[in-house]
Amino acid sequence: MGKKLTILFILYFLTPFVHVAQTSSSVNLEETGIWAGLYLKVRINDKLGYYAEHHYRARNALNNVTSFVGRPRQFYNRAGLNIFFTKNIEAVIGPALIVNYTPEPGNSAYEPYTLEPRIWSQWVFKSPYIGRVKLVNQFRFEHRWKKKNDVGSDYDYTNRYRYKFFAYIPINTRRIEVNTLYFSPSAEIFMHSGKSIVFNPFEDFRTYNGFGYVLNPSVTFFVGHMWTLGQKSTGYEYRTSHVFRFNVYVGLDGRKSENKVPKVNLGY
Repeated sequence: MGKKLTILFILYFLTPFVHVAQTSSSVNLEETGIWAGLYLKVRINDKLGYYAEHHYRARNALNNVTSFVGRPRQFYNRAGLNIFFTKNIEAVIGPALIVNYTPEPGNSAYEPYTLEPRIWSQWVFKSPYIGRVKLVNQFRFEHRWKKKNDVGSDYDYTNRYRYKFFAYIPINTRRIEVNTLYFSPSAEIFMHSGKSIVFNPFEDFRTYNGFGYVLNPSVTFFVGHMWTLGQKSTGYEYRTSHVFRFNVYVGLDGRKSENKVPKVNLGY
């Protein structure tokens, strides 16, 4: 009996890989886009703060994958309670609400938009400066209720697990301060799970690299390019995208002036 259970378990575990192996894989460019983002951090006291992200995401026209604009993709809102454990370790937990727009505007087979609520949390671990470079590790966990834009679709619950590694590298100064121009490379991997996730546990890989400029301690601008590689539901098909991103980081400090620590807001 024990051997039979072991064999059944092995067959069940290998099924997705056998499915992928039987079909040759393919990789196709499926989307280009432009994302505009506002990142907000408000320090309430030494231990707590407010964190938010708001994005408007546009994607290419339906008949031109290299156009970058032409259809709305998402209106993305994320907020949370920011908890500061030390100057280099912090966490956030809170809700998110994403508006997912129709892939084909004007097509009555699709709802104009759907709402995607989430509960999310993250942990951020920042290194001290290593020479001129500051390294950051970010772990993010998301619980999502999402449905397709197809009329009559039902909500599907999934979990997403993200790990991001990135760096801040000042170019014209030794440390990041007001008037600093800096380079920030990053790489992030996304995994997900749920009843609907069978052959595609690998959701996405993103490499996002760009340049930032510190206007003052409260405002930083950042522009960059993001390339993504994602696994489709078949398990053997992969999609890629190219996205240009334009971000503004705003940081506010509500503590009394004698308790404020001069700090440039970079998001993290």
